[in-house]
Amino acid sequence: WTAKDTGEIRRGRSYRRTEVRSGKEGDGPQFDTYARDLLRATYLRPLRDAEQALSAGRGSRLAQVLQSSRMIKEGKEHDINAPLTVSNHNLSILGIAKLIDELLREQKAVKKTREQVNTQLKELALSADPIASIIKISGADASDDIRIRQMLEKLDLALGGDGKPGLGSNNLLFMACELLLLAGDEGNKLLLIEEPEAHLHAQRQLRAMKFLQERARNEGVQVIITTHSPNLASAIDLDNIVMIHGKRAFSMASGQTALEPSDYRFLQRFLDVTKANLFFARAVVIVEGDAENILLPTLARLIGRDFTEHGVSVVNVGGVGLRRYARIFQRSNVDKDEELDIPVACIADMDVMPDCAPVILGKVSGDDDETWKSPKRRWRAKRDFKNATDLEQYRGKIEEKASGQKVKTFVSDEWTLEYDLALGPENSDGAFPGGLAKDVFVAACLTASDDALNAGTKKLSDVESSALTEFAELKKNAAEMDGCAAEEVLASQVYAKFAKDGVSKAIAAQYLAERLQTRLNKGELTADELRGRLPKYLLQTIEYVTGGPSTEEKRPDQEENTDE
Repeated sequence: WTAKDTGEIRRGRSYRRTEVRSGKEGDGPQFDTYARDLLRATYLRPLRDAEQALSAGRGSRLAQVLQSSRMIKEGKEHDINAPLTVSNHNLSILGIAKLIDELLREQKAVKKTREQVNTQLKELALSADPIASIIKISGADASDDIRIRQMLEKLDLALGGDGKPGLGSNNLLFMACELLLLAGDEGNKLLLIEEPEAHLHAQRQLRAMKFLQERARNEGVQVIITTHSPNLASAIDLDNIVMIHGKRAFSMASGQTALEPSDYRFLQRFLDVTKANLFFARAVVIVEGDAENILLPTLARLIGRDFTEHGVSVVNVGGVGLRRYARIFQRSNVDKDEELDIPVACIADMDVMPDCAPVILGKVSGDDDETWKSPKRRWRAKRDFKNATDLEQYRGKIEEKASGQKVKTFVSDEWTLEYDLALGPENSDGAFPGGLAKDVFVAACLTASDDALNAGTKKLSDVESSALTEFAELKKNAAEMDGCAAEEVLASQVYAKFAKDGVSKAIAAQYLAERLQTRLNKGELTADELRGRLPKYLLQTIEYVTGGPSTEEKRPDQEENTDE
């Protein structure tokens, strides 16, 4: 339907009359009163003054709730000719007012309404932080229906307890009151709530969403909520979410996305508030580990592609369900629905070792080790593939698992994040000019001493100095081995700190991020130099979610880095 301003002029002034008509261009039949009544909805706007709306006075929302009660007119009328009791006859003006107040407060419809509101509040509030309403009275008197309305408009609905309730508590009270009024409606029940997170504590937000979803399921109330809160989004069933992007609505309901029924069950279990951030991002990076989650935003910022400035969210799925999260952004029928124009990058490890790594990591003793032939072996090396074509086909299978539409999978160039960072990118000649081997090794050594550093029993400068000496020795002795270049051997020895010595990748990522930031601050490393040392897949990921490669960000000529 369309609301059209007719643009009439009366007495030389604009006269604005709104016509509500059906049809795409507003040229269909005009809506009659009955049709418009079917579209009636209860709307809770954001940042509303709930306390004011529930206070006594003209248009009081509480009065409307009470007046809709069937019990409000029940009971006997007062016989004006009946003699007053002695106790009532002797009442002062204040006493009469108090009597009226008491009679009104104890009227069964008023009491019943307060009990119903408190029942709603009990379901909205946290068990450890209960809230309850009281009905207070203010004002004067009047006549039949008018008298009823005026008397009811003297009533305030407020929260009991000591102190002044906050805006969040008052908004819960307002919501409970509206739901009670809506429950009495017959026919279509539509509740519109704009940004209910305003003034609500995070736990109360979750409680409110659970309550509203139950009402929608059990009482036939259609609830439409708009929100910018990942906390709220995480509490709503995925198939009830509609993303608004580019002035279009994209339903997440089953059949509208590429998600399978099992995906919905999985995501309902694991889609928490941190992961729900993906619904509000301009672009998304889905990673499988804490190290990528910590390090990637820092690398992007250091090379001039700040994720925060570009509205990029990094979602850590913890090694499981990468494909499931990716399918959220893929539509089942692109011809009908169009693509969801949000770049999504999935980062996955190749998990194929260089041929020298198994010996360095102690997984085999040499080429004749029986482990190579064992069917129980859980790792792969390049020698397991017949040729480079087979290796690339294996990479392609990893990429295909999650890619589609605006979702792209970026697979590590060689093995894992830490190894690839240490090795650096391969140039057109098949050589490795240099990565961040020294920085990764120092970060690993700092991580190994993390407890002592935090306890103050070791100094960071001493650990760094010792690590640099050890790294220099490793680099000096690194030589070709099992068909691997010296750089691959060195990178494997660096990675052994994680795979063999058990150093935490997440903590090392934090130390590495801090070290790279410090080196840039001191001028020991420039943004262009850092960009040139990053693995290609990381650079491609960052560029994809931040608007693509820039002509000003050409990879510098990658000659050997002497400081590595």
